This record gives sequence, C-alpha cells and structure tokens, in this order.
Amino acid sequence: MKVLISDVMSNVAVDVLKEAGLDVDVHTGLDPEKLRGMIGDYEGLLVRSATKVTPEILEAASKLKAIARAGTGVDNIHIPTATEKGVIVMNTPGQNSNAVAELTIGLMIALSRHIPRGTESLKACQWEKKALMGTEIKGKTLALIGIGNIGSIVARLAQALGMSVIAYDPYIERAVARDMGIQLFEELDLVWPKADYISLHIPKTDETANLINAKAIAKMKDGAYIICAARGGIIDEDALVQALQSKKIAGAALDVFAKEPPGSCSLLECDNFICTPHIGASTKEAQVNVARAAAEQVRDYLLKGEARFALNKD
Repeated sequence: MKVLISDVMSNVAVDVLKEAGLDVDVHTGLDPEKLRGMIGDYEGLLVRSATKVTPEILEAASKLKAIARAGTGVDNIHIPTATEKGVIVMNTPGQNSNAVAELTIGLMIALSRHIPRGTESLKACQWEKKALMGTEIKGKTLALIGIGNIGSIVARLAQALGMSVIAYDPYIERAVARDMGIQLFEELDLVWPKADYISLHIPKTDETANLINAKAIAKMKDGAYIICAARGGIIDEDALVQALQSKKIAGAALDVFAKEPPGSCSLLECDNFICTPHIGASTKEAQVNVARAAAEQVRDYLLKGEARFALNKD
C-alpha cells in the first residue's frame, strides 16, 4: 500500500511508515490540480495545514482509506465528503500542546513587558526605558476559554507564575476544573469582567466564530489583555482594533488570523498589538511528535484497521 505525504513535516513520519513496509512518497507544495491527478494512487495521506483536501480531491481519491492531520485543526479537510467516501480522518491532539502553551505564556509576558517594542527601539539606537513601563502577571487573573490539552497546560504554567486562573468550558466538569485549581464559570458573561488576561484555547466552529466581538469586549475589564494562539476567526479583528485604539483593551497578542497571512491590516498598525505568524506548534519537538503520531495512525489503520482520534461523523 502507498502513502502520500503532501506537506512538510519531520522525516520521522517517513521512517515510521517505511519500517512498517508501506511505500511512501513525499510531494510537498502541490497545487490542487497536481494533487487531484495523483491522489488516486494512494491508500493513505498525511497532511498538515497547507494541503486543502477538498471534495474535488476526495472524489479523485479512488483508493484512499485514511487521512491523518499532523496537528489538531482539520478545517483544511472536508470531513463530510471524506465520510461519504468511506475515508477516515484523524488528527493528533495533544502532540503539540506544550509548544502552544509555552508560546501563550511567552506572548503574555512579551505583551506585559513590551519586549518587542523594547527590542525594536534598541535596534533603532533608541533608549525608551521610561516609556516601557510594564505590568507584572503575578497576582493577576487569567481567564482561559477552553481548558483541554493546551488550556490545562497554560493553567499550570500561569499558576506557577502566581496567577489566579478562571475558565469557561462547557465540556469540562466542575470537579475536574476544581482539581486543577481553576474556578469554572457556566456563562461567558460572568468571565469577561473578572479577567485581567484572557486566553483562547478553543477550535474555530460556527459557534465560536467571532466569539470575541464588540459586545463581549464591552463587558471586559478596562485595560484587560487578550491572547490567542488557537485559530483565526475566533476574534472579530475589527472590534479588536477599535478596542486597542480606544485603550479599552490594553494590549493583544495573536499567533493566528482570520486571513493568513493577514497582509496589510489595521491590527498591525496598533502599537499595543504584538503577533507571530502562526508558530504555535513550530518547535522541533512538537513537529517530531505530530509527524510520528500521524504516521502511526495511518500505519495502524491501513495494516490493522485500528483508528485513533477519528473525526468522521455518522
């Protein structure tokens, strides 16, 4: 059986598949027409986020049995068509959780202490010491929207830094949150006014699209900070710009955008906004983890019929 790896990922994926006796081809950067022309030769497909597995691609995938996403988000895979075609879709939750959690804490500290601006000004031969008065995160309240794999790690790191952690997550039982030292709220409107920092750790769905909007921001503390290393589109970026310009929100840090790359946009013009280019999972360790996990999933499904973290809906 043959497996195609269509996105750049750690070579450990190739090693895992070849050790199992599977034929492996690596073709990255394929345009949709090229991918559609070759996908019919493969029983397995490994992707990250660059490959768009559209209905048209799936219709041409006559032999395809399994797709594994080396990562968590699967908005680049059309799961309804895959399900209709009998193709199982799997992701690798938890494998890059620590990397994203560490970036979240890093963004929080960089935002609070003006690290990017300090670096930029020094490189421009300026000495802005008095202008860069910061804020300590110790003793502040962090609100986590979502306390799954990533959010729970962020909670532990924040607590170690002396923060109080509150959360909203309708899928977590109150006793579980209590065991993590987190105060869980049943309504978002109760969370917003209590938080000094708000960090999002939820998927992008119809329900969560523009969750942070002008209405939600109006209920937040004056001078709160917002951090998002989850998915673009959870924050209404126009509303965030207005809040940053008015200083209702003291600062925001994003690793993800509704449109990626964002190009020229108003957010990038805000001096109280910092950002990174969707690098939450971009550590050597995380990329080895997700590549190995995705390869093992395809291997085990093709050779044993075993499925882990299948996302297909009946």
